[in-house]
Amino acid sequence: MQKVDVVVVGGGIAGLTAAIYAAKAGKQTVVIEKQNRLGGRAISNKKKGAYFNLGAHSLYKGDAYATFRELGLTLQGKRPSSFAYGVWKGKLNTLPSDMKSLFTTPLLSWKGKMEFASCLMKLSKADNRQFDRISIREWVEGNLRDPMVRNIFYSLLRAASYVVGPDLPAAGPVLKQLQNALKGALYLDRGWGELIEELHKKASDLGVRFLTNIKVSSIDTRDGIVRQVLCKDGTKIDTHYVILATSPSIAIELVPFAEKTALHTWKEQAIEVTAACLDVALKRLPKPKQQFAYGIDQTVLLSNHSRAAYLSDDGAQVISLIKYQGKEPDPDKDLQELEGVLDLMQPGWREELIVKQYLPKMTVCHDFMHMKRHENPGPAVPEIQGLYVAGEWASHGEVLVDAATASAKRAIQHMLSLEGKERNAFYEHRGII
Repeated sequence: MQKVDVVVVGGGIAGLTAAIYAAKAGKQTVVIEKQNRLGGRAISNKKKGAYFNLGAHSLYKGDAYATFRELGLTLQGKRPSSFAYGVWKGKLNTLPSDMKSLFTTPLLSWKGKMEFASCLMKLSKADNRQFDRISIREWVEGNLRDPMVRNIFYSLLRAASYVVGPDLPAAGPVLKQLQNALKGALYLDRGWGELIEELHKKASDLGVRFLTNIKVSSIDTRDGIVRQVLCKDGTKIDTHYVILATSPSIAIELVPFAEKTALHTWKEQAIEVTAACLDVALKRLPKPKQQFAYGIDQTVLLSNHSRAAYLSDDGAQVISLIKYQGKEPDPDKDLQELEGVLDLMQPGWREELIVKQYLPKMTVCHDFMHMKRHENPGPAVPEIQGLYVAGEWASHGEVLVDAATASAKRAIQHMLSLEGKERNAFYEHRGII
């Protein structure tokens, strides 16, 4: 039997962030991770000298970036060039990404170019929370007139959200994500595994303990109060607070009678987003100038991450491709489409191939702010004192990794504020205040 202040279930970015902030607040904290390594979907695998993430990962200047900087992480890497191509009707065309490409792209008419530039200018300064209750399609159709400008914006917003259809995502959060992207993405040296190592070290230095390769079986919440965490190996931990940094489907399995709590609502409203991910390491680029492309009439994205980050021990070029998926993905067709885009961008790439990684259905996020959502999850499960949720799905307007860090901090802030209220109530009862 052990006793700690806080137990975090899940050792991904949300779990590590929550553990660090709990420890910084003076709480004795334990992280339990069912895998034998930390990181969740932010791990990196090294294959034949190349560092592969679990699909393309880039860090925008949003909540996660600010959080990692606040924690003193080095975030080694660089911003890639924004110059991009658009794949339209099987051909490559310059995509408007700066003034020169805007005026030279054959994709837009002169009138379309003016509308595109005007919209980007307005977007860079807009408060997009006013668009939280309308879909991406409603925003695009209501704000843009030129058909090709609409097509390009659909492509950019798809890349920001990873969601195929424009009718589901709430426009406000995705427009905010696009704003962050326009400030420049960061590709991390050696992949996101380095980021996980830094978070792990930061947590360990603050006294956080880690139990890996251990599965939690249930959370004891008798009388609506968190009391104990029970693990399948027999480990039992007494605690006042549990932060479930897991998927909503796993969270509901761990809590007895969860169907009577908000966890049920959050699970039922969740819409998982997946992508097919192809990563290749090439000895050289057959077309060195063709390194970044958005699919305009295809739901794909290609980026050579090596143009800005150290991702190979022997100078190989590491390219990531994504196919945003709908409800019924086809692994073979998705791979064929991804390789077709790679053929278009880097003809002859197979002769330069060192190693590749194909993930036919990678979970991008377990939920997001969409038009069918009833309520935003967390930070607290209101029916159970001391129980919290965190993760990219527990978004209150943030997207992907920004939602992971923001939800983790919300959980700790709520926990500390509740303690403060209880402390004040005690002192008032004693007549001290």
